[in-house]
Amino acid sequence: MVDKKGHTAVSLFAGAGGLDIGFERAGFEIVFANELDVDAANTWRANRPNCDAMNQGDIGDYIESLKAYKGTTVVFGGPPCQGFSVAGKMNPSDPRSKLIWSFLDVVESVQPKAFVIENVRALGSLKKWESVRNGIIKRAGELGYSCDFKIYSASEFGVPQNRERVVFFGIQGDSSKLDQFFSEMEKRKSSPKTLREVLLGVGKYGTPDNPQTCTAHITLAKRPVLRQSPYAGMLVNGAGRPMNLDGAAHTLPASMGGNKTPIVDENALETGEENWFSGYLRRLSNGEADPETEVIPDTLRRLTVKEAAALQTFPDDYVFCGRKTQQYKQIGNAVASDFAQAIAESALVCL
Repeated sequence: MVDKKGHTAVSLFAGAGGLDIGFERAGFEIVFANELDVDAANTWRANRPNCDAMNQGDIGDYIESLKAYKGTTVVFGGPPCQGFSVAGKMNPSDPRSKLIWSFLDVVESVQPKAFVIENVRALGSLKKWESVRNGIIKRAGELGYSCDFKIYSASEFGVPQNRERVVFFGIQGDSSKLDQFFSEMEKRKSSPKTLREVLLGVGKYGTPDNPQTCTAHITLAKRPVLRQSPYAGMLVNGAGRPMNLDGAAHTLPASMGGNKTPIVDENALETGEENWFSGYLRRLSNGEADPETEVIPDTLRRLTVKEAAALQTFPDDYVFCGRKTQQYKQIGNAVASDFAQAIAESALVCL
């Protein structure tokens, strides 16, 4: 049995608190949290009314004062990833790319027993970012930490979403603890529910339990890009793809809220009938459909905030603050809570 008592944590770039949920479930007490975005910080606070750990603002303003938390068990966080993400410009000069080093500045100030950095797959896989990966490990070593990384899909940990991320784990002293951490991660793998199971469990669309939160119109692309799967091609305008109800979601983006919000066939969800886009792709491929004249059924609609949160495995009663687009952004930026719990529990075993 792992002793969960007395373990404390500093949470950086906390966002809405997805990673925090995982560490809280594992038994860590968050003694300091930081988030720049006001709405996300308010969300974090709203779900922790008895915790005053959130400090909203630029992390650079807190590095010196964080020395007061020296000896905290773990520092964790997901520094903003836009500078590394293939969905962005992958600009090494993007100021957000430099926040990785701010994270390690905090590690230097706090000197925790361990630290965890979560980020986009590209940071862990692309040649372009090899120097950054090596720099993280080198800086960690200079601070007295053994450090390594591995890429995971959140779907390997019960999250109904093909969301690949890199996890860096650093721990003071014995480097064998690194192998132990990654071994513990393997033990915590589990199969996710299907999208259909998750969405049916959220509440009927358009009701107070699951209100409509995105009104972006769905229009068909005049020059659709046909792929073998209706969920992989570009059949509609905008980046919001149809969702395969019998599989896992694509990575939910922070840009949801408009026409980048995924599309659900409500009729297929409720009846189990074929997704409309499957038939549409088949007819397009056979030359039997024309995007200019095709009539889109009114059963096609956008993913709601409540559903997006469920796909990120947030608790059902989790509250999100700010405008709807801000709520979608917070959800898309978050670490899936069940994945976060696997990380936190694996780290705990090594302490």
